[in-house]
Amino acid sequence: MAEEPEDPREVAWHPRLAAELVGHTETANRFYKAFDEGRPHHAWLLTGPKGIGKATLAYRLAGHVLGQKNQAQTTRWIGARSHPDLFVLERKLGDTKPRKLKTEISVDDARGLSEFFSHTSSGGWRVGLVDAADDLNTESANALLKLVEEPPPHCMLILVCNLPGRLLRTMKSRCTRLPVSTLTESEILHVLNGLPLDPKPNAEDALSAATLSGGSPGRALSLLTSEAAKAFQAFLKTQRHNASSVIALGNRFAGRSATVDDFNIFIDLLLGWTAEKASAQGNAALAQAHAKIAENLRITNGFNLDRRQAVIAAVSLVQEALKAA
Repeated sequence: MAEEPEDPREVAWHPRLAAELVGHTETANRFYKAFDEGRPHHAWLLTGPKGIGKATLAYRLAGHVLGQKNQAQTTRWIGARSHPDLFVLERKLGDTKPRKLKTEISVDDARGLSEFFSHTSSGGWRVGLVDAADDLNTESANALLKLVEEPPPHCMLILVCNLPGRLLRTMKSRCTRLPVSTLTESEILHVLNGLPLDPKPNAEDALSAATLSGGSPGRALSLLTSEAAKAFQAFLKTQRHNASSVIALGNRFAGRSATVDDFNIFIDLLLGWTAEKASAQGNAALAQAHAKIAENLRITNGFNLDRRQAVIAAVSLVQEALKAA
């Protein structure tokens, strides 16, 4: 019998295993100062775009709180998911086969955090790390809100959030917000070069991924192994696409080897490029093309339509807008 697939998040570069925190020094120091001076807030909200290192920072902050007596041991326990005073609230694997990640954090899991906080700490503090708060549904968000409103003594919540606009207003109002910034290109290259990747990316591919990443190491990592990045580079190299080159781009997303992730990354890169060009040139036609591509993306994913045709349509819209300029 084939083995059950492992949690796709369990990789050698999981945020809890990071050997160093690249960037975000000012943000971390703000937290450290509050905690070390004995006036830490009970709930912290880390906000910023997905993939920029918020979870890595969150584990680092949790380690600082829990490692006052023995930092080295705390780091080992967190890396092994065995620290008795750390509860990580995240999406679980479903029970159906093949097992896949659930789309939301369930209310039962959120209540598990409440039960965890009801026990006595083994070393002074108990920390609940929520990764990510965006995955809370209405019931689990309300269950967590009770902890934010009435926290037990010496319990701290650290919430990672990509889209704070989706959170309950009352929850946001009771958290101390820590905005997390994107990284520079050189910082992203430093992150990529430090990851235990096999094989190691060559310098050209790493630089291309860092350039296209929008300041997100997570996105840069996805681009390194993505057909989407190669397809987008092909798009950029051709100044004026004809029918055959547009079809060739679309063909990259046809067949069983083409993934939904590759399609979404390519369209996301194309949308970012189109928005930048529209703003820089004051090109209304490109702005309209951007809106239409975004709409088509939602329809294509929502109804599982032909991704090859969606790419062809998107690139054609961009080309028509450029000609109209």
